[in-house]
Amino acid sequence: MTLETRLRHIEKRLAKRQKPKATVEYSDPLFFARSTLKFAPDPWQEKVLSWEGNRLLLNCSRQSGKSTTTAILALHQVLFFPHSLVLLLSPTLRQSQELFKKVSDFLSVLPVKPNMTEDNKLSLQLTNGSRIVSLPSKESNVRGFSGAKLIVIDEASRVSDALYYSVRPMLAVSGGKLIAMTTPFGKRGFFHQEWMDGQGWEKVLITADHCPRISKAFLEEERRTLGDWWFKQEYLCEFVDTVDQVFSYENVMAALSTEVEPLFPAVTPTTAVVPPVSVAAWSSLIVR
Repeated sequence: MTLETRLRHIEKRLAKRQKPKATVEYSDPLFFARSTLKFAPDPWQEKVLSWEGNRLLLNCSRQSGKSTTTAILALHQVLFFPHSLVLLLSPTLRQSQELFKKVSDFLSVLPVKPNMTEDNKLSLQLTNGSRIVSLPSKESNVRGFSGAKLIVIDEASRVSDALYYSVRPMLAVSGGKLIAMTTPFGKRGFFHQEWMDGQGWEKVLITADHCPRISKAFLEEERRTLGDWWFKQEYLCEFVDTVDQVFSYENVMAALSTEVEPLFPAVTPTTAVVPPVSVAAWSSLIVR
């Protein structure tokens, strides 16, 4: 973003601050986080809370605050936009509960609690028709939902590609937002592919040294304890080859070429030649 563009964004946001609080909260999740939830975001969290796009990748260190940030966006969506469906997807049921709990914790600090028709450990529904549903990342579990306004995929490097491909159509009509957040886990899966080559995404990289709550002393201890392979993924957000991988990702990709003719041409069922078989031969194959 150029300096001129950044200044225009600042001027636009300052103009909003002069409007009534309810109006600003409606249009500005960052103001809602600071003013209503009393949350003090890090600079990168301010950027995400001010995000106005539709596709967002968060490649963030452990304990950097990515789940907290998306929980605020989820709560803001259902409070100020009636009939919104928000889906929170995680690899396991326990992780889904933890992500949903962050939403519930912010809900509990609201000065005025919204009326709800449903409230449990995995979902809630407000009287304005909005819902938040958290689910484990099983592709068959999410196919019954449609028209989502916000989908958050937590630990995206560890969920199946099938889940990712099954949730994207839910945004076709609603024009909703999709956020995939994670630390890397090898050079595999949809998150790695979208991070490296995906189009139409805003990408945010936050390593541990960008988080003021993680000390340098702790990181040095983690580096010694975990070793480079885990440390690079968990705290430096690097995509590294798996420990049991024979050939590196770069070597495999470098070996691919469209200019080399296949050694054996493909044979389709329509071109395959099947020799004739006599009735006697077929009869000999029948087990009596």
